[in-house]
Amino acid sequence: MKNHEEGKSRLFVVFAACLSAAVCLTGCASLRGKGDADLSLWRNGAPAKAALLEYVRAVTEKDSPDYIPQPERIAVFDFDGTLFCETDPTYFDWLLFERRVLDDPSYRPTPEQLAAAKASRSRTAIPGLTHDRERLMLEVYEGMTLEAFESFVRGFMREPHTGFTGLKRGEAYYLPMLEVVHLLLANEFSVYVCSGTDRLVLRPVVRSKLPLPPQWIIGSDSTLLARAQGTDDGLAFTYRTTDELVLGGKSIVKNLQMNKVTVLVREIGIQPVLAFGNSSSDISMLNYTLQKNPHKAMGFMVLCDDLEREYGDAKKAEAMRSACKKNGWVPISMRDDWKTIYGDGVERTRAGGARR
Repeated sequence: MKNHEEGKSRLFVVFAACLSAAVCLTGCASLRGKGDADLSLWRNGAPAKAALLEYVRAVTEKDSPDYIPQPERIAVFDFDGTLFCETDPTYFDWLLFERRVLDDPSYRPTPEQLAAAKASRSRTAIPGLTHDRERLMLEVYEGMTLEAFESFVRGFMREPHTGFTGLKRGEAYYLPMLEVVHLLLANEFSVYVCSGTDRLVLRPVVRSKLPLPPQWIIGSDSTLLARAQGTDDGLAFTYRTTDELVLGGKSIVKNLQMNKVTVLVREIGIQPVLAFGNSSSDISMLNYTLQKNPHKAMGFMVLCDDLEREYGDAKKAEAMRSACKKNGWVPISMRDDWKTIYGDGVERTRAGGARR
């Protein structure tokens, strides 16, 4: 009986692995069948498109001097501003905080939380990436179960996106960048998302559009507790089968700048060969990817230079373009390189808006 059960267990593991691979390959094949593996939403002649396609060819052809074995084809992507709408008017996770404080009748906010949410919704004081911002965002979910929190995030994803028509919050992906991810998956890259957004927020948002396993989705981390744990240290408490996990409401690590490097080392253990970002908080990740890499490696930065189809920032975009030139990164122009951003039927609603 024991051998029979062990055999069944091994068969289940093999089946699960095959199913996971099939899901990934199906997602990739559907795009490749439409020609999207050639980045069809990118303009012909876009330098970044040409550079990426040539790179992928060089590192995947076995007779190429730049060939990289499949296990070492690691690509890392920032999320907000690289794959997904970043600051309209601010990040997804802070807009989720506003939703919790101002629109969730089950929650009773503190005066500090209420003042911060009202100020940001009226756009009189949108917070930067500070420790206070992180603390406020985590405190409002303290005590929620993981299931309740994911349900809350998914509900928010279904709401209309501010600043656009024809777009829900969870759909605000840069479609040309989704093509990049699928191109890499089709060429047997392992693709990790490495973001400052909380990991438990990030997982449902990313997995709604991309066939990535949860362990490839890396975000900021906050404390988790057993419901019955109270103030007991984890070393002094035993989780019981009758217990449940809840959010602890305190930050462990904010996954930005240098923290992205240390997190990648701990969670992957292999130096990436491709890195995609958009801001100064991604510089460490790109530098780590390029530094003394035994393989051909590249870094790309998305420029927020589209002021017609997107709420761009010309000054920030020009500064990043200069940084790309100085550091050897490849700039990706939202304005010049992409045929579309969010796809047909999406319109920008505030001044200067144009159809996507």
